[in-house]
Amino acid sequence: MPRAIWKGAISFGLVHIPVSLVSATSAQGVDFDWLDKRSMDPVGYKRINKATGKEVSKDNIVKGVAYEKGRYVLLSEEEIRSAHPKSTQTIEIIAFVASDQIPLQNIDTPYFLAPDKRGGKVYALLRETLKKTRKVALANVVLHTKQHLAALMPLESALVLVMLRWPAEVRSLDTLELPSDVTKPSLAKAELDMAKRLVDDMSADWQPGDYRDSFQEKIMALVAKKAKAGKIKDVETVKGSEERKSADVIDLTELLKRSLAGKPVKKAAAKKTTKAS
Repeated sequence: MPRAIWKGAISFGLVHIPVSLVSATSAQGVDFDWLDKRSMDPVGYKRINKATGKEVSKDNIVKGVAYEKGRYVLLSEEEIRSAHPKSTQTIEIIAFVASDQIPLQNIDTPYFLAPDKRGGKVYALLRETLKKTRKVALANVVLHTKQHLAALMPLESALVLVMLRWPAEVRSLDTLELPSDVTKPSLAKAELDMAKRLVDDMSADWQPGDYRDSFQEKIMALVAKKAKAGKIKDVETVKGSEERKSADVIDLTELLKRSLAGKPVKKAAAKKTTKAS
């Protein structure tokens, strides 16, 4: 299994399901790095004053938010940090909604969720319940100090956490200003029948292996050819390490019954551990 990028728990009612978050996608694009052709050293970005064209030192840079055109409100690093949501290591379910109610344009990045430690049974219980009710769970989760709205969905034998764009980030279809011949078209039955027949003729089963990024394949083939010919330059790179926190969480199926009954339950303090990756 790929390395977990986050560990915590799904929480609804008094039920906690320990899980680990694994990326459901992998970036396949070609990454072109900038290099100094004279020394083969990596080339970075300079902080440039857009008005004078001169480089600005880090000490002279402040952060501001445009309040009006040409007018900014400055915020200190402390003020910005105070606005960050608190990381709770919890995928907090806030509601269950019908899966077809989430607009396609709100869907962003998918992640696989794997049961962690003793969470397998409750994990399976939630997955099967979502399948039978045809619901998805809307949840709040904080990753790397950023708060996300997400949808927890069943996928075969697993659960998937799909990050959603905030409603305020999604434009209304009204912005397209579609003309009436689009919104209220006058289509003849013969036209619809021919279009349907064309769709039927071109219908096929989804075969992921049939669809590939031809640009990436050509570039990587060229890279492999030049590497085989010995045309390789050495570049020193330094990679930093980042610590990620994980938490031991309570896994008691009995909490499900108590959640339904509305009885308060005293929670034991979760032991926090730090895992370097």
